[in-house]
Amino acid sequence: MAEILGLGCTHRPVMLRRNEDWTGMMRTSLDDPDMPPEMKDPGHWPAQLREELGNDFGATAAGRAREVYRRHFAEARAALDDFEPDVIVMFGDDQYENFKEDIVPPFAVLAYDEHKIEPWKNRAWNPWGEPNDARFSFIGHRAAGKYLASGLLDRGIDAAYAYRPLHHPLGHAFAYTLLLLDDARRGFGYPVVPFSVNCYGRRVNAARGLRLPLAMRDKIRELDPPSPSPARCMAVGAATARVMAKSPWRTAIMASSSWSHSFLTEKNYQLWPDVAADRHLYDALEKGDYATWQRYTTDEIEDSGQHEVLNWFCLLGAMEELGRKPDRSTFIETWAFVSPVVFAYYMP
Repeated sequence: MAEILGLGCTHRPVMLRRNEDWTGMMRTSLDDPDMPPEMKDPGHWPAQLREELGNDFGATAAGRAREVYRRHFAEARAALDDFEPDVIVMFGDDQYENFKEDIVPPFAVLAYDEHKIEPWKNRAWNPWGEPNDARFSFIGHRAAGKYLASGLLDRGIDAAYAYRPLHHPLGHAFAYTLLLLDDARRGFGYPVVPFSVNCYGRRVNAARGLRLPLAMRDKIRELDPPSPSPARCMAVGAATARVMAKSPWRTAIMASSSWSHSFLTEKNYQLWPDVAADRHLYDALEKGDYATWQRYTTDEIEDSGQHEVLNWFCLLGAMEELGRKPDRSTFIETWAFVSPVVFAYYMP
């Protein structure tokens, strides 16, 4: 039986922005013409949000947070280096990047031979000071991707698969994770099979993976079909663990996403995430309380802006199948910087 490492992290897009831009999404929501006047008053915001914003709208706190996240990415990379996987199966969301109106699969195994990206092509700044034409190439693993897709189909999981990109070379949920795991720029030699999950569901095409105008906050159910349910994501994760445990490859099964997102949390007028809902799930994660995760519903996901946590439902389904509890985990709370972050490690 092949050994499996479980690892949860984030693709943390704010890490690729200047400190003063970490609250850009909040500024955009505040400028929405349908933002109620009272919600523009900081007196109506949680005390934790006001404290994090400070007197420079979060720039100082972002500088401190950046170093915290860098340390955690370094620990995640060390866990991978210690394990030395033959392949990484990485659950991540596609935000109107590779999949658009022509096809939006609930799940898709991207069995590419390689992943070539130019992440700074349309960006004025990046934290490494790399040129705009910098190119990166990461190794794929077509054989493992085919093996996984075949095994899922054999087990009643109707996952799509692809051998080459459709609209985008590699969605940011995967690309940013790989860039941040190689913060020291030592190179990243582990083959990766991205496993795309349609986390954004009803809003993926209308919002193009970003925020919707506040005028649409009560119309979201009219837009697109929903994402796969949390329970289905756990079933997919469990099947992935069964397939890869019988494979010839040492496998790291990863989830890469932050948790509730402010711009998805309509009940908070897109100004802060649902930290309490995230804490509820995290407490269950720490205890290995999989029943709480199994009971979670799509309505709860959408109400709390936890769309991207569906990637973690896949990971926890895999870890439940393997009978694992986290060996260590961390909840990094934030109210101002879009979304709380979790890192978790399930050792073989």
